[in-house]
Amino acid sequence: MSEFEFGLIVAGNAFHRWVTHCMSAAGLKDLTALDVLVLHHVTHRARDKRLSDIAFIMNVEDAHLINYSLKKLQGLGVVVSSKNGKEVTYAPTDAGKAYVDRYREIRESCLIDALKADDALNHDIGQLARLLRVLSGIYDQAARSAASL
Repeated sequence: MSEFEFGLIVAGNAFHRWVTHCMSAAGLKDLTALDVLVLHHVTHRARDKRLSDIAFIMNVEDAHLINYSLKKLQGLGVVVSSKNGKEVTYAPTDAGKAYVDRYREIRESCLIDALKADDALNHDIGQLARLLRVLSGIYDQAARSAASL
């Protein structure tokens, strides 16, 4: 498990560096990895999202981190909020959608095209994704157990 956890740390840091550099190349600079991921999630499936839904889907326990990103993204004009009764939802602006579209174009040319050359690697990535989902559940359960000690 120590080897896996070290690999996860290294891969996580590389992924965070990738998403921030990719979004910077798309024209939206000075965002954290969480900011980029929140913008992507708000844009996903063209449905307004609630703060609690974003935190749940992203498996972020501290909703205030998501809230901080949403406020930052609103300040940049890429996300808007709307209120319906007591419920606040978030949606991308046209500018936010344009940045995400440009990010996807850059991702396709810099990352996805490199993976297309190796079918075996793509198969391994699918298996790894399934394993990571299982392990995230195990880690979540272990975190709940540790919190009750």
